[in-house]
Amino acid sequence: MSTEKKLSEEVKAEIERQLRIIKRGAAEVLPLPDLYRKLVRSIEQKQPLRVKLGLDPTAPDLHIGHTVVFHKLRDFQELGHIVQLVIGDFTAQIGDPTGKSETRKQLSEEEVKKNAKTYTDQLFKVLDPDKTEIYFNSHWLSPLTFADVTHLASKCTVARMLERDDFANRYRNGQAISIHEFFYPLMQGYDSVALKSDIELGGTDQKFNLLMGRQLQKEYSQEEQVILTMPLLEGLDGVKKMSKSLGNYIGVDEEPNDMYGKAMSIPDELMIKYFELATDLSIDELEKLQAGLENGQIHPRDAKMRLAHTLVRMYRGEAAADEAEKHFQTVFQKGALPNDIPEAEIAPSDINDGKIWVVALLSRLGLVASNGEGRRMIRQGGVRINQEKVTNVDEQVEVQEGMIVQVGKRKFAKVKWK
Repeated sequence: MSTEKKLSEEVKAEIERQLRIIKRGAAEVLPLPDLYRKLVRSIEQKQPLRVKLGLDPTAPDLHIGHTVVFHKLRDFQELGHIVQLVIGDFTAQIGDPTGKSETRKQLSEEEVKKNAKTYTDQLFKVLDPDKTEIYFNSHWLSPLTFADVTHLASKCTVARMLERDDFANRYRNGQAISIHEFFYPLMQGYDSVALKSDIELGGTDQKFNLLMGRQLQKEYSQEEQVILTMPLLEGLDGVKKMSKSLGNYIGVDEEPNDMYGKAMSIPDELMIKYFELATDLSIDELEKLQAGLENGQIHPRDAKMRLAHTLVRMYRGEAAADEAEKHFQTVFQKGALPNDIPEAEIAPSDINDGKIWVVALLSRLGLVASNGEGRRMIRQGGVRINQEKVTNVDEQVEVQEGMIVQVGKRKFAKVKWK
């Protein structure tokens, strides 16, 4: 680039340093020359870039998959830039149609406010609150008149909207598309206009919405934002995107032992991706770890234990991570029982002649959600009573106070008479 020739060696070195960190783990940076120019100006003028992330608080709790973009925002903060966190209290009441095969349920204002409070509490476990500006997009979207909305809608064609895969598929299949759904990407793009954002982050499934921000900024005679997309993190099954509804997630607010145990079930081939996208491991540490795994100097089990410890340490602290690791080694590697097994009460009226159907016992103790799950866990060899495996789904169990019932690797209960 011609601009590069005029730069001092010190500025060029700082640009390369920042680009290396910014591009780490990113799926796309579009357009890269624009990012370069913005960094040049930022460094020379000592003016931080404004880096935006929009969040619709559509669910009350966050999982590790959600934090991928937060870690990238934290990278920007540590490079001296400002994070613009937009809580979509207005857009959440419409619902993001991205990836949806039908019109998404609209949330009430009360639901949005409750979820937003939980989101901000959890995301500051990753972000630096002193370098984060929080906005609610109702501040600029609610005052728009119908004339303003009509003017905004004139900035995009129906043909452009139908370039989105989800809209195109629904239109092709004769499925309903409500007009208000077209306004979602327009409103998300207008957020960038309102904040004059330099960069906007999102998952790869948000690319259309992020590009809309560039388009609208151009229409409103602003400098266009750079978009940076981050990969979607596969869940514990190693196949589908991490999701609470699929049960393949690690929650940010989970108990340390559960978080550690779940992390140990991550497929080996995804370990580096988790380290790169979901932890605070430095680039140099990551490269050293990857090299050690490839040349056999680091055992995959040891790397996974480091991953599990890191995740717990990040969200629960060093002491909790040490305790969770000790618990895992004691219970799962040595086969011993944990010291803190919760008690679960059972009433004499629940049993007949001192015995109870094993599946009903699991349900009464709260170890399974349904009889069907109980049968499945027994058939899979995942149920033990006093450390003896249960193999018969029809077994009648003699109930004794203090008996230990285990389902899977992490669920235990000690029977207590009610």
